[in-house]
Parts: sequence; structure tokens; C-alpha cells
Amino acid sequence: MQTSRRVSFNPTSIPRLRTPSAPRRDFYNAGRIPRNGWKGNCGRGIRRESTETGENRTGHITATPNEGILFFDNIFPLKLTWALRLPWQAERNLPDLLRRFNSQTLSSFEPLNLVKRAIPQSVPMKVTEILPRLKDGGAFVKFSHPDGITANEIGGLVSRYLKENPIKPWFSPFRRIRSNLVVGKPWLEDLYRFPSCRIKVEFVPTSPGGTAAELSQETLYSLFRKYGKLAEISSQPSDSKIFPKFAYLDFARMRHAIMARNCMHGLRVLEAEGGGAAGTELRLSFEQRLKSHWIWDWIASHPRVTIPAVAALLATAATLVFDPIRTFFIKAHVDHAFHIRDNRIYKWFKSQATDIFTFRIHKSEEAGLGAIWDDRKQVIDQLQTWLMETADTFIVVQGPRGSGKKELILDQALKGRQNTLLIDCKPIQEARGDSATISAAAASVGYRPVFSWMNSISSLIDLAAQGTIGVKSGFSETLDAQLGKIWQNTATALKQVALNSRKKDDKDAALGDDDWLEAHPECRPVVVIDNFLHKNEESSVVYDKIAEWSAGLTMGNIAHVIFLTNDISYSKSLSRALPDRVFRQIALGDITPEVAKKFVLTHLDSDQNDASGNDVKLSARQRQFDINELDECIEVLGGRLTDLEFLARRLKTGQTPKRAIAEIIEQSSSEIMKMYLLTVDKGDRKWSPEQAWYLVKSLASNESLRYNEVLLSNTFASSLTPSASNGEAVLEALSAVELITIKTHNGRPQTIKAGKPVYQAAFRQLTEDRVLRSRLDLAILTELTKIETKSIDKYEGELNMLGSLPRQPREVWPRITFLLGKLASSQQKVEAWEKEMGALKKVLMDEY
Repeated sequence: MQTSRRVSFNPTSIPRLRTPSAPRRDFYNAGRIPRNGWKGNCGRGIRRESTETGENRTGHITATPNEGILFFDNIFPLKLTWALRLPWQAERNLPDLLRRFNSQTLSSFEPLNLVKRAIPQSVPMKVTEILPRLKDGGAFVKFSHPDGITANEIGGLVSRYLKENPIKPWFSPFRRIRSNLVVGKPWLEDLYRFPSCRIKVEFVPTSPGGTAAELSQETLYSLFRKYGKLAEISSQPSDSKIFPKFAYLDFARMRHAIMARNCMHGLRVLEAEGGGAAGTELRLSFEQRLKSHWIWDWIASHPRVTIPAVAALLATAATLVFDPIRTFFIKAHVDHAFHIRDNRIYKWFKSQATDIFTFRIHKSEEAGLGAIWDDRKQVIDQLQTWLMETADTFIVVQGPRGSGKKELILDQALKGRQNTLLIDCKPIQEARGDSATISAAAASVGYRPVFSWMNSISSLIDLAAQGTIGVKSGFSETLDAQLGKIWQNTATALKQVALNSRKKDDKDAALGDDDWLEAHPECRPVVVIDNFLHKNEESSVVYDKIAEWSAGLTMGNIAHVIFLTNDISYSKSLSRALPDRVFRQIALGDITPEVAKKFVLTHLDSDQNDASGNDVKLSARQRQFDINELDECIEVLGGRLTDLEFLARRLKTGQTPKRAIAEIIEQSSSEIMKMYLLTVDKGDRKWSPEQAWYLVKSLASNESLRYNEVLLSNTFASSLTPSASNGEAVLEALSAVELITIKTHNGRPQTIKAGKPVYQAAFRQLTEDRVLRSRLDLAILTELTKIETKSIDKYEGELNMLGSLPRQPREVWPRITFLLGKLASSQQKVEAWEKEMGALKKVLMDEY
């Protein structure tokens, strides 16, 4: 049964698109038109038709002595070879091409028409088969010829005709169709092997078990040069053990390589042509060049250059795309463009609902703070005046925690000002890990989008690249660099916000941006940096970058910068950023007893006047009695706002001032015990419990201590705790956690006081506990005894060394006398401390 052929290269293979025509015989048609089911053979054997994989799918086509095969190239575009990668494409058969070949209705754009035009009518040949090769861009044409002419002559006539009458397809208007006679045995495979400019020529024996000769480059050149220009011939190395032997032919053009492969595959080279005694068969296959993807290969082979280059390109692209978006969001954060509380509709609804929803707590707090703002009116006016002046320096507001620094700036000095930016250093400094720190810094200024998680991924990439190529890739950036990007974008946004107030018809319109900002300090936004040097244990990149960035804002006249800090040593950090400037400073301390009393009473009056309150109302007699006690309690409590507010809330519940102050002192004592004196879960403390108790005990009897006197005490000068060996560092650490407050004079530390006024009373309460006092005094005496014992050991060792000398010169007698005196003094101290320790141990054993 004969098989039909189907087209895999032309849409006319679809029945509805096929041009209808009756099959007919003419000069080009050899034999009959096969029909399905026809089994006659007209007196000879049945001939199987060829498919795209050859006769009977063997991969080869044969030609009788009076037949030949021509290969025509440039029939199909090579760019269509991707269609052969589809899974269904390789199973399609060729159609009955001869019928279409002989059709008179072929379109000028059809490939069959190109083949028909390429064969002149004057050549005595009959086309018997057409086998298109889509991935090679050509077609095999089998023909028969009479006895008086050879296939070589016919091939020469066709080639000459195409040279004299060039035919150029529509998809390749600059290249003509070429034709050559197939001299080998072509292999019609449908594998996923696609043409290239390189051909691998294998030299195989003509019969199994035979030997093949390796053809020289001259022989290969003479055989293949007629198909196109050869760029290179590469022979197999002489010492290679790979069989069969092979050589590489590099053609200048791919179509030349396609022609050579299809015409020369299976050619037998005889002995006279250099093929050896038994002859050599050439087996040709396309070989993909090693540098077919030379760009990717070069990138992969030069990672030290390409990886940093890719990182730079990605960073540049990200900057160009995301920086304008981030600047927009920072501007919206600064000028409160999306802040709902500044919306007119929200304000209207809030004003309408004020009579329905009464927030008593906020009212009482505002009323209480009003008394303090009246007392600090001069400070508020001073701040507002500084914000209207041109001064390239910082404004620093220093005060202990709870002194109302933030409320003073935001609620009073900057009240009604739109362009303000608050940066809280506390969440940024306390964030764990670089990603969390970046996220906290970005959130404080409205910097978005922020891809903080990319920092961890890029760090892993950078680590892998460093382990592979030995250098960093540049994908990851340090925390310093990423914080610098955030602050740089913020500075750009602040400058744009400041310039938004500039108008074209302004009298200073001719000035440049920098000059205009210098001339209009009232238009600059205000940056408030809260909790600066929070937990300032050591130099931090967060504080350094903020100070450096703030200096740039101030020197560039971009914004006013106000620092709020609890640390008295802020000048050390800020002076590194602005070394040649004098800061404008405001020190906020505790309020006076008169203002403190007014603050508490205002809280109580606001609560009593609220008719909707549910708290217990005080009778006139009880209220008068409480007010008489209030003076004494405020004297103990001091003028710290947080403590006064705590007292006012307790008084609202009906407690008397004495009971409230007693509970506050008791609570403060418990905090001091847990945070400073107990050794359980001490973590990374920079002080020892003995040093903290020394200060508590000393301040309980004296309101202030001399700074240098404390440093010279044995507990601070000779502590056995490694982390507490530096006395000055210990005092700074205790000041940072607010156990004590260090007062300065002419820039040097002078006196030490309690961290809060209420701590003074708490210190006294702790020292009145006999058991606690005995326990902690015993710890101090034990440490002092160890210190003196070490000194005694040192004295005895030196005396032993001096005594071991053969003769004691007169010059060493003063030293011996000195050491003996020191030894006796230390021994007396140890004996006295042992007696005290015995008494303290007895108290601990007898009392609870």
C-alpha cells in the first residue's frame, strides 16, 4: 500500500486552503498519480513513496542508474526551524507534491513555484520526487534522465541556468537560489539537529571491519570548496584516541554549509582521491560552534567583571525607577498630604462629634500641660524665634526623661506648622538586624517602597560570589550605605518641600535655589530628632549617620534641625558633625514646686468639672485636706512630669496624697532593686550591684556626691567585675539608665544626684531595710576584702623576692619599710571588715 505525503511547511497543506485541481500528467510528472487503495503494479514491483524521513522511514533515498538528485537551497526561510521543535511537527508526512508541482494555479509565493521556476524546460529531465527540508531551508528533487546525458551534466545545466537567471525568494531578496548535484547518500533525519556554519566530517570505513583513511586538509578543501568559502579547516589532533577520526569544516555562511552537508553526506572517497586502499566514506553532521553563545560564555567566564557590572546596572535601574517614587512619598509624609487628621472633612466631623464623644483624659492632660506651658512660655518663644532666623547650627533641647521635651516642641513651638518631620531614634537603634534597622529608618521618614528583605538575599549572593571568585560582587550594601540612601532621598524631598513656597512673581524670583532658601528661613521645614543618643553605650552608625545628615541639612539651608536628647554628653557626638559651630541649647529640668502643684490641681479641677465623669468626686473637706498634704508630697516627688501625672491619676481615684506618694516610692524601690541591685538576669550590665548599692547608700544620706570622690572609692577604682573596672564608664552607664544624674560645671562632671527626685526617697526606703542593707553591705565588704587580700599577696610576694637576695643593700630598706607598712594597714582593714561581716551575717541569720 502506498503512503501519501503531507506538507509541514506550507499552509496549503490544509484541505480548505489547498487549490483544487485535477491531477494530470505532463513532462515533469513521472509515472502515475498514486491513489489510496490502488494495488496494481502494471507489471512491476510496487514502489514505496518517500516521506520526510526517506523511503520507508529509513532516512535515505536511493537513485537508480538513470536517476539523480538535486538539492535546491534558499527555498524556505531558516527562521522557521523553530516550528520543528513542536512535539506534533515531526509526525507529519509530506503531501502529494508532484500534483501541486504540476498545478497551473500555484501562487508566486509558494515554495513549489520557486522549485518549478528553478528547473528550465530545456533540460532533458523528469522530476520524480520532491522532498522539502524545512529546517535546512531547501528541497531535494529526484529526477530521471535519458541515456545520452549524465546526472552531472544535468546538474551543471541547472546550476548555470540559475546563475544566468537568478531567482530570489520574497523572504530573501538579496540571495538567489542555488542548486548542486547530490554526490553522496543524503540522510533525511528529523532529529532536533539544526544547521550551523560548522560541519563535522567523520572518516568511516566503507565496509564493517575495514579501515578508513584520514583525509588531509588539502583533500577536504578540494572536495568542499565548490559549495562555498571555507573559513577554517580543523583536523583532529594526531595523538587523539577518539575514533572514528574526524575534522571540522567552518564555512563562512550557513547556507554553504547546508549545501555541502546535503550533497556530500555518504560520499565514498576512492584510493586515487586519497581515501586509502579500501576507500573512505564521509559522514557529515552539523556541529554547533562552541562560541555560538559567546556573549553568555564570556559573561560566565569573567564573573569578576560581569557580576559587579550587573550589580551596578541593577542599582542604577532601581535608582532611576524607585527614587522618584520614594521622594514623592517622603514629601507626602513631610507635608502631611495624606494625613487624615488634617483633612477638612475629617475636621468637620470631629467638630460635630465633640459634644457627643467627650474624651476626658485628653482634656485633663491638655489642661494640666497648659500650666507648664505658661511657665515655659519664654522657652517656647525662644524656639520660635530661632526657627525664623538663618543660622547654620543645631538646636538642642536636653532634659531628663519625662521632662516634656517632645510635647514642648511638637505641641507648642511647632503648633500649626505643616512641614515638620519627626524621626524617633529609639526604634531605629533598638531594631535587631540590618533589615529591621532599614525598615525602621524608612518608616520614620515615609520612605517607600523599601525592600529590606533584599538586604539578606543580596548578602547571601555576595557571600557566595566571594567564596567563588574571591571578591565581593557588589550586590549587597552595608548598613551605612543603605541608611545613607534613605537620608539622601529625604534631603531631596525636604528641599523640594521648602521650594514649594517659592512663587514666580516673588521679589526674590531671580535668586538661585540655595540663595532663596538662605534668604527665607521661615519656609524651611523642621526636622525633629527625638531620643537622640538613646542607650548611647558606644558609637553607633545610626547616630553618626543622622548627625552627619543633619549637618548637611543645616549647612545647606534645607531645614531646621532640633535634637531632643536625655544624654548630657551629646556635644561629643554632634561636634563631630559640626566641629566649628556653637549649638543653640535649651536645658529642660524639673518644674518648680509651685508649677508642679498647679499642674496636679489643674488635672483635678478638669476632672471635677466634667459632669460626665465616672470617677469618685472628692468632698470639699477631703479636697482641702488633700491640698494641705499636697505640698509635702510634691516636695518629695519633685518636678518630673511623668511622676506628677502619675500622682494626679492616683488622686483622681480617691487616694490621699500621702498614700499615693507612698505607693509611688514603693514602686520606685522595686524598680531600683530589679534593675540595678539584683544579680539575676543582669545581662550586659556595665556596672556591678556593689557599685549601684554604693551610690544608693551614699545618696540616701547626701543629696549630692562629689564626682571624683566616687571614682576614688575602692568600689569604683578596684572593682573585681571585668565589665565594671572603668569607674567613669560605670557612672555614664548608670546615668544613661537614670539611676543617677551627673551635673556638670564648665564642661566637666562635678556632682552626682539621684536620677529622679522620687529616687531620693526610694534610696532612703531601701537603706532602712535592715536585711537588704546587711546583704548588700556584706557583698561590698566581701569585694573589698578580696581586693585587700590581692594587695596583701602582692606585698608578700615582693617582700619574699627582696628577702631572697644574698645581701640586702641599704637602698632597699625604705622599700621594705613601705611594704611592711602597707601590709599592716591592709591587714587591719581586713580584720575590721571581718568583724563587720560577722555582724551582718548575724542580722541575715536572725531576721527575715
